[in-house]
Amino acid sequence: MPRIDAKTKVCAVIGHPIGHSLSPEMHNAAFEALELPYVYVAHDVEPGQVQAALEGIRALGYRGLSVTIPHKVEAMHAVDEVDETALGIGCINTVVNESGRLFGTNSDGLGALGALRDAEADPEGRRVVILGSGGAIAITLAREAPPEHITILGIELDQLERLVADVRQRGRSDVKGEELTDESLRRVLADADLLLHCSPVGMHPNEGRSLVPPELLRPQLVVFDAVYNPRRTKLLEDAAVAGCRTVEGIEMFLGQAYVQFELWTGLKAPRDVMRRVVEARL
Repeated sequence: MPRIDAKTKVCAVIGHPIGHSLSPEMHNAAFEALELPYVYVAHDVEPGQVQAALEGIRALGYRGLSVTIPHKVEAMHAVDEVDETALGIGCINTVVNESGRLFGTNSDGLGALGALRDAEADPEGRRVVILGSGGAIAITLAREAPPEHITILGIELDQLERLVADVRQRGRSDVKGEELTDESLRRVLADADLLLHCSPVGMHPNEGRSLVPPELLRPQLVVFDAVYNPRRTKLLEDAAVAGCRTVEGIEMFLGQAYVQFELWTGLKAPRDVMRRVVEARL
């Protein structure tokens, strides 16, 4: 750990609860690897206290924040500026303090996009199916690497119509939304290139569940699962058996952290170091 003194720049994660976060160990290892005068801490912030917490961040001169559940929406309303993609998503997970002005963004979608590109599955010009909410991913893809077509199969129908409208408005893809049913899933997967699972189904402790019947998976399909605990969800296991290329949720988690690190420091993230920490913990 580098020396901590009055010149040390502080970054932090806020959430509630926060004790489970892998971010402090990961980011501190990255700072140490590059011998940067930074330290990363965790703060448990009660709901309703986010505005006060961010004013404290501003006053204390913290360099940046990671924002996690349940504060991503509240934090968006407590910063000075929010980028267009995060506005469309409706929440932020990253804050950068530029000389007292707090800038909010969302690195989740960029993390997913980076993971897909690293797996040689760039979504631009492809046919993409998203299961669940997935707003951060859908809007980021539609803006940064627009697929030819995005179909969002929603579970919470009260949010689906608004999400589809937001993706259409803020991106450059043809977008439609439908209720997730066995019939709609079978139909849209028949000619899809990428399947992106963005619901909690299959997450610990319910590892044995998947929204996708194995018989709908085919070798031409790339399957991404945003769930990273467990690393190999039932969906990914079924996809591997079917011959699909698979992308684990840990790649999105790491990807969004690389984006945060680079926003705070202006330097390339030491990816191998950050990966080793997360893989050891998972």
